[in-house]
Amino acid sequence: MLRIVQTGNSLPFSFPVAPSDEFQPGQIAQLKAFGNNVVCGVSDGICPIGIIDDVKTNSFTTAAIDEIVIVGPIAGIVGPGGALVTPNDVKAELENPNVVTSSFVSSVDVELNPRNGVITFITGTPLNLDADGDGIADSIRTVVSYTYQVPNVPGDDSTYGSRRVTVWFQRIIFQTDQFETSQRYPLNANLYVNEEGKLTSRKPSTNHPGVAIVTGSPTSTSKMLEAIWL
Repeated sequence: MLRIVQTGNSLPFSFPVAPSDEFQPGQIAQLKAFGNNVVCGVSDGICPIGIIDDVKTNSFTTAAIDEIVIVGPIAGIVGPGGALVTPNDVKAELENPNVVTSSFVSSVDVELNPRNGVITFITGTPLNLDADGDGIADSIRTVVSYTYQVPNVPGDDSTYGSRRVTVWFQRIIFQTDQFETSQRYPLNANLYVNEEGKLTSRKPSTNHPGVAIVTGSPTSTSKMLEAIWL
C-alpha cells in the first residue's frame, strides 16, 4: 500500500514494466535491462530510483507491528536460576495467518507455524508477566511483528493494459506498509532498500545507498511507515 502525503511540485514518471517482476504499491523501483530494452521492476537495493505506484502481484501482503500475545495463567515450575518456567509447550494464535517467515520477530523466543499463524512457547520458557497482581509471574507476554498475506484478496495487475509502471521520486513524503518488519524505525533514521525492494533501516551492504529518512514510525495502531524520499 502507498499513500502520497506531500508531493510539492513532483510528478510521477512512467516506465515500461519488467515482464517477470511482481510488486505492490510502496515497493521500490529500479531500471533493468531486458533484451535490448530498459524496463522498470523491483529494486535489489543497489540502484533504486523511486517508489512504485502500481500493482502486479498474485497476492497482497501487509505488516503487523508490535502485536501483543499473552498466554496464561500457567502453573509454572522452578527452572534454572530459580525462575518460574512453563512445564510444557503452550500455543497461541496470532491475529493473522500466512506469515512470511523471514519477516517474523518476537521479544520472546517462540516457534512459528507460518501457515496457520500459530506460535509455540516451548517447555522451559520463563514466565514474565504477573497477570493477577499477586507478585508471582503466572503468564508469558511477547511482542511480535511480521508481514503476512492478506486473505481472500486476489492479486491484480494495474499495468496490464499499458505495460507501464508508475514511479514517484524526487523529494516527496509518503507512507507505505512495504518495509522490513524485523527492524525498528526511529524518527530521522536513514532508510535503505533490501533485496526484495522493501524499505529497511538496516544497511544491507556498502553498495546500498540511503534513499529516504523516517518521518513517522509504524506502530500497532498505525502500521504505515512514513518517510521523505531523498
